[in-house]
Amino acid sequence: MTFFIDTLSLILLLLIGGLLAVVLRFAHAALDGDPGRRRFLMWLGLTGTAVMFLVVSGNLLQFALAWSATSLLLHRLLVFYPNRPGALLAARKKFIVSRLGDACLAAVLVLTWREFGTWDFVALFDRAALMAAQPGAPSGQVQIIGVLLAAGAMLKSAQFPFHSWLPDTMETPTPVSALMHAGIINAGGFLVIRMNPLVTLSPWAMTLLAAVGAFTALFAALVMLTQASVKRGLAFSTIAQMGFMMLECGLGAFDLAMLHLFAHSLYKAHAFLSSGSVVGARAATPAPVPMLSAVAAAVAATAATLVAARLLHLSPAASASSFILVGIFTTALATLVAHLWTVLSWPRVLVGAGTAFGLATAYSLLHHVAGLLMPSAATTATPLGPIGMITTVAVLAVLFALNIAAPRLAEWPTVRTFYVHARNGFYLNTLANRFATRLWPLQPTKESL
Repeated sequence: MTFFIDTLSLILLLLIGGLLAVVLRFAHAALDGDPGRRRFLMWLGLTGTAVMFLVVSGNLLQFALAWSATSLLLHRLLVFYPNRPGALLAARKKFIVSRLGDACLAAVLVLTWREFGTWDFVALFDRAALMAAQPGAPSGQVQIIGVLLAAGAMLKSAQFPFHSWLPDTMETPTPVSALMHAGIINAGGFLVIRMNPLVTLSPWAMTLLAAVGAFTALFAALVMLTQASVKRGLAFSTIAQMGFMMLECGLGAFDLAMLHLFAHSLYKAHAFLSSGSVVGARAATPAPVPMLSAVAAAVAATAATLVAARLLHLSPAASASSFILVGIFTTALATLVAHLWTVLSWPRVLVGAGTAFGLATAYSLLHHVAGLLMPSAATTATPLGPIGMITTVAVLAVLFALNIAAPRLAEWPTVRTFYVHARNGFYLNTLANRFATRLWPLQPTKESL
């Protein structure tokens, strides 16, 4: 048993420990009067402990054991109410997907030992660095190791098409959702960040992470907007956020992925623990954004990002990954400012401009700090040519326009038909349920009948 203590593991250890304390306190009050409260708190504490053991593991075998333990302990929480068929089905779908992820890590253990002769992280990363410095492409076995690591991370993080179990786990008590979405789901991102010296040796793995992550982010964000249930909407939000995290890793921006992981954990734990008080906010319909306000917001967001980067002596277009990620941030910032400027007036203009500059400065600072904390996981400096820049800007502009025009598009009959399909997740959940029940049939109980 060995421990690997660095900046990443220390930050996540403190984060998970703090979140676990908050979730346990919430669960103690939320399950007051429930006869199974003591059993629930025991499994919740053990699950959080397994996650903490995961982040400080010093070798691949120990990491794989903790990886499996978190899934098996989480299964006990998901079936806390065994008389609910929906909870059982979701837990069994999660169990099946998790075993696929375990199989990927088991294969990585075998191939890593054959290729490098060690499972120790320090020795493994040193040998991977030497291999990366050598001319020529790594061996096919190293490429497969990277692909298996990427596949295991995507299975753990509920990426498309293995995502349907996550929104269905809402039958469990809210503290389980908070810990699962804030800690356990992020283990997929942590796997890729921790093992980035090996993953970057495989262009196949990087391409897989970027492609699947980008598609999952778009798919889940679209479905999230159609959900009436607050908690199901948050679940699809987690899927989208993890897709974006996989995209960051696939682009080589492991420092930003670490920052994203930390911020997402805090946000999602708070969102689930306070989900009962946000129903009114979710019901509010945003006002349509005038065309002039949308154009002004796009210009203001772009200018704020460039000025903030200039003041901090950063280059947002230094690499392909930096350009794409800064472009995504600028698009989100423009959307925020556009909604602030639905009615143009001097107070609103000043507030919007100040918000844009403040958020752009904070983003640039956090990006810089993340790079300092993880110098070995800095953004890969892959150049992006003029065609790539034009394509990226065009795609982001279309997404921005669709987001702004969404209230008007909702009145179109074709969009209303599409809305129904998106509300049902394009029926992938139905297919997953059929597969799971055939593989592991549900036995009806007296309570479920």
